Amino acid sequence: MDKEQLLAELHFKAVRSSGPGGQHANKTATKVELSFEVDASEGLSEEEKARIHKRLSNRITKEGMLKMQCEESRSQHTNRELVTESFLKEIQDALKKKKVRKKTKPTKASKIIRLKQKKQKSEIKANRKNPLK
Repeated sequence: MDKEQLLAELHFKAVRSSGPGGQHANKTATKVELSFEVDASEGLSEEEKARIHKRLSNRITKEGMLKMQCEESRSQHTNRELVTESFLKEIQDALKKKKVRKKTKPTKASKIIRLKQKKQKSEIKANRKNPLK
């Protein structure tokens, strides 16, 4: 993954933010929408693109565009920085390889302890029974 190449391929669009804010919010475009074309990216290898498609399939459109948005701040510049940070974090998380689980066997001591506890439990239950029947 080439971080600088990815940042160069990002497209930003400023839109009017929703919610309260009065006059300022009604006339300024502070919400920032980020779009990134995964398939056309030169900063990712084919394997990385496939992994991103698999992990972020719910965020990628039919055209292969990854879209994100931010309207936390009243500043367009701050929102642009925030959405860029979250984009890079999402991509890095999607590219992480999951740790392979190695099967382990229970130790001999743990088997003995388990069987002892099982025996004790069955004796307790056996003692609850009515001895006359």
